[in-house]
Amino acid sequence: MKSERQRAVWLLILPMALLVACGFYSFSGSLAPHLRTIAVPLFDNQTAEFGVSEEMTDWIIDEFSQDNTLKIADPADADILLEGSIATVDDRAGAFDQAEQVQDVRVYVTVAVTCTDQIKREVMWKERLTQWGTYEPAGGPEERAAGIAQAIEKISQEILNKTVSGW
Repeated sequence: MKSERQRAVWLLILPMALLVACGFYSFSGSLAPHLRTIAVPLFDNQTAEFGVSEEMTDWIIDEFSQDNTLKIADPADADILLEGSIATVDDRAGAFDQAEQVQDVRVYVTVAVTCTDQIKREVMWKERLTQWGTYEPAGGPEERAAGIAQAIEKISQEILNKTVSGW
């Protein structure tokens, strides 16, 4: 009888203790406490692709806004400055069918990104990132634009993770 009562108490206490302990976990803990805001100026476009720098910048700002670890600020006032340049947008054959016809095309987007702590005046990270999206070769410009958007979304998520997690 006593053991059943003890087991019932433990079954109530243990989940509550785990919930409370896990509630204090946060990804923002890996950022230095002085870093609260970020600025993302318009990415430079080294390619002939029209509008890709605006799309990249908008995606990155949206990622940081949704994550809410860092607040978006003007470059002069921000703790972190995230600058970038779109280096290449490159189409390559993806999958082939049995007749060796191209089934889909991969469009690779490469960016050079520098993330700077403006308070300490030091580079937090600097990398060249490449991601890809796919489209059907007969799909036309809208399909290709969707493939580019897939690549940009992946890069934006990678930039967010590198900045806020420091992993």
